[in-house]
Amino acid sequence: MLNGLKNAFRIDELRGKILFTIAMLVLYRIGAHVPVPGIPFQGMAGLLGVAGDSVASGAMALLNLFSGGALSYVSVFSLGIMPYITSSIIFQMLQSVVPSLSALAREGEVGQRKITQYTRYLTLGLGLLNSIGYLFLFKSFGISFTGAGAPEIVFDIMIVGTLLAGAMLIMWIGELITQRGIGNGMSLIIFANIMAGLPQAIFSSLDGGTASIVMTIVIFVVIIAVIPLIVFIERGQRRIPVQYAKRVVGRRIMGGQSTYLPIKVNTAGVVPIIFASAILYLPAQLAVFFPGVGWVQAAASALSSGWLNWVLNVVLIVFFAYFYTSMVFNPQETADNLKKQGGFIPGVRPGKATADFIKNALNKITLPSAIFMAVIAIVPSIVFSFTGNQLIQAFGGTSVLIMVGVVLDTIAKVESQLKMYDYDGFFK
Repeated sequence: MLNGLKNAFRIDELRGKILFTIAMLVLYRIGAHVPVPGIPFQGMAGLLGVAGDSVASGAMALLNLFSGGALSYVSVFSLGIMPYITSSIIFQMLQSVVPSLSALAREGEVGQRKITQYTRYLTLGLGLLNSIGYLFLFKSFGISFTGAGAPEIVFDIMIVGTLLAGAMLIMWIGELITQRGIGNGMSLIIFANIMAGLPQAIFSSLDGGTASIVMTIVIFVVIIAVIPLIVFIERGQRRIPVQYAKRVVGRRIMGGQSTYLPIKVNTAGVVPIIFASAILYLPAQLAVFFPGVGWVQAAASALSSGWLNWVLNVVLIVFFAYFYTSMVFNPQETADNLKKQGGFIPGVRPGKATADFIKNALNKITLPSAIFMAVIAIVPSIVFSFTGNQLIQAFGGTSVLIMVGVVLDTIAKVESQLKMYDYDGFFK
């Protein structure tokens, strides 16, 4: 591992990408601590503490978790990355039902650029709605924004504009990391948010005597034991044997060799976890528009924590595992490519029969991997509901799955760059 990291910094281009990614994440974390102009920080310091005594505690905790603690600081990045993720989910789903978007997706880079542009416009609209909602949330705590002789509407516009600009800046940072850095910018920002809340969660977990110290040690032991299992599932493959027919090309005989078609056990990666979290995050976002309506706050809290949240989490993770797998892996296209190259699966006829065989194999391995992710995601939430340990909430199953998935994905991208320069990767 250390040797691979050393080799990565020997390559100028790769070193530049790694340092650029780190710089962008540092910039993001700095922005998470810059307060919104016009908001009295002393008045907002107890925002989450006040919410903790109401039915909205689950929703507020979820909002703060996905903003990396930025909401508790009332910073310019309070909206976090979720408006962009929500927009991405909407357009991912629309591609399967809207023919024009599906045609754009098949046009390659040009089509993807147009879809990305539409995603940005939708992010702008969602960011504006969320900014207005957060303004209502802040005012629900009785904080006045008037001052310096200016009318309150001026401060309202400034606060909404600042929050919206922060959301668009986060989107820009994420896209820059994806284009010029290493790894997926959206996933790395979520990773940074999770890591940012870890130190405070550890101190909170330890602050409670001997029992709390023992509980913290047990949590870390369980996490360390689960990580290898997550890595095993993430890197697992179903290898379908493929035989290529012999062909005579000139005076040479081509083909005839045996190989395999690798299908990842967890083809969708951490995307189902992120998408499911984003969907369950929406009720908490909508609740900020109605801070004084009790049933709205109760519904948002029920969907953000508790048994209803656990059930929906399982359902959404399994759904998005199948949905995203169907988006990134097309059995029919794979079967057609095999047929064109003279390849076939032993005992299976080329064409539709091959596509059905691959689809059936994909469905069989997707279900257990999706259930595994769902169990890892909800079990810590169930344990947290009984123990109240903050470390479980901040570093639970969803966080561990996202972190391990992001790290493996980033390492895989670094490895691919290293192999271009004849260096050994991290995994030998």
